[in-house]
Amino acid sequence: MSANVNTYDHSSDGSPERKVFNDKTYDPNVQGSEEEEEDNNHHLHRNLSSRQITMIAIGGAIGTGLIIGTGKALKQSGPAPLFIGYTLVGFLCFLVMAALGEMAAWLPLPSGFTGYATRFVDPALGFCLGWNYWFKYIIVTPNNLTAASLVLQYWVSREKVNPGVFIAIFLVVVVAINYFGVKFFGEFEFWLSSIKVVVILGLILLSLILACGGGPNGATGFQYWRNPGAFHEYVLEGAAGRFLSVWATFTTAVFAYSGTELVGVTVGEASNPRKVIPRAIKLTFYRILLFYVVLVFLLGMLVPYNSPELKLAIEKGGNTATASPFVVAIKLAGIPTLPGILNACIMLFVFSAANSDLYIASRTLFGLAHEGKAPKIFTRTDKRGVPIYALGLSTLFCLLAFLGVNKDSYVVFGYFVNLVTMFGLLTWISILICHICFVNARKAQGVPDTALAYVAPFGKWGSVGALSFSILIAFFKGFALFCWKKLDQKRFDTETFVTTYLGFPLYIIMFFGYKFYMKTSVIKSEDVDLYGGKARIDREEQEFLAAELERKGTPETKLEKIYRYTLGWAF
Repeated sequence: MSANVNTYDHSSDGSPERKVFNDKTYDPNVQGSEEEEEDNNHHLHRNLSSRQITMIAIGGAIGTGLIIGTGKALKQSGPAPLFIGYTLVGFLCFLVMAALGEMAAWLPLPSGFTGYATRFVDPALGFCLGWNYWFKYIIVTPNNLTAASLVLQYWVSREKVNPGVFIAIFLVVVVAINYFGVKFFGEFEFWLSSIKVVVILGLILLSLILACGGGPNGATGFQYWRNPGAFHEYVLEGAAGRFLSVWATFTTAVFAYSGTELVGVTVGEASNPRKVIPRAIKLTFYRILLFYVVLVFLLGMLVPYNSPELKLAIEKGGNTATASPFVVAIKLAGIPTLPGILNACIMLFVFSAANSDLYIASRTLFGLAHEGKAPKIFTRTDKRGVPIYALGLSTLFCLLAFLGVNKDSYVVFGYFVNLVTMFGLLTWISILICHICFVNARKAQGVPDTALAYVAPFGKWGSVGALSFSILIAFFKGFALFCWKKLDQKRFDTETFVTTYLGFPLYIIMFFGYKFYMKTSVIKSEDVDLYGGKARIDREEQEFLAAELERKGTPETKLEKIYRYTLGWAF
């Protein structure tokens, strides 16, 4: 039998490695030549368990984008476009996650998808992807801290207690959770995500009961699909207006789904990534189907798009429960008390988002430094495996949250959020490009699908289709700005236009600037390093599996038992 041998003189980690595939068989225990002893003070610790990774992945994108952002989309487009838009973008999100999962299960790098871009495509792509992703999260983190203080204004007015007090408290707690190590962070986020899942399941059940007539005011059924209608024509009339109403929901849906790629950042700290990552990715499909598609479908049955209460909620509610279309549905059904409970849940969602956002920011900066695209000091970790300097710098930017003390700053934050939404789309685009190049490299080097722990179900062409769709959404994201006369606006919104599309030129400038300065080139498929650092990961996996085998004889802890009897069967 012939053997296809791929040999590299040196890997990106500085260790030569060699892998052999004989007639489509692969031994995961095969390692390259012995790796050099590496400094443990520059490595993350693989302390995130299977249940933690899975639940964090499930709860990663459950936030204000779903609970609050859907209201604006419903008012603007109607129930049918809301359902169609969230379904299509949900499928796009799944394709992105599947692409990321295939790469992460093969090579769970501590640098995340920044490392995949550097290794599989071009170091210049890794540079601009990593820095843009970090920019996104050092803006989103303080924005969520500010949002948390706004949510509390549902009960305590800013005149009574300065929002800066709540921002300071939330900031200290979030930094502490991240500083105490990934094991503590993982456990904390696991239970927060579990609560988020229970809340969403409760909302689905409540929405179904109200739609079927379980509320005080009787069944709503599909009456709002008939009157005022399923589609609210947008910009134009007729079929073109209905098409644009669907297209207008894509941006809102992308914002709601953004954050699902969090699992790609956690792979460097997953205790058994080749088992955990495929499971988390597979569950993404069912999460999207249940938590998003079903929920927005039911929402369209409870609130008409022309509801005066919905319009008022969007204009006056801000980030509190008042702005949520689900609160509008509860009020229309005549149920008291629940809005306050939902507001408490929203506060929990925002706090959880700020916590995970700071985690992502610190690990992204660590990954950049690990790839040589940021100062080496940011690779420094403490005895718990926390990148302390990367965490410290990311925390400094959290102080921007104190801008929320002044109401005038909310407009600036709105522009920032508009900017990072584009960064999120560019991240998806970059991940899909990485996957296409990864598949090409596998084919060129004779690595069969059977050698992988997880293979994207739609393969390379699924990523090609998703890439085309993502580019279209990004390019036409601000189409409504050019229709300002049709929408009866006084002038062209230059500020929103700049923040909507500024991400494009920034990405291009960073890509070609780095490419020109560092003289990088696109890596040929046959030259892509598929094995650098893989021996260390294989060894860690074997050590974990051996430890798990020994542990199976020990008693089950109380927390494990609670999880097994509640959410463990499904998640």
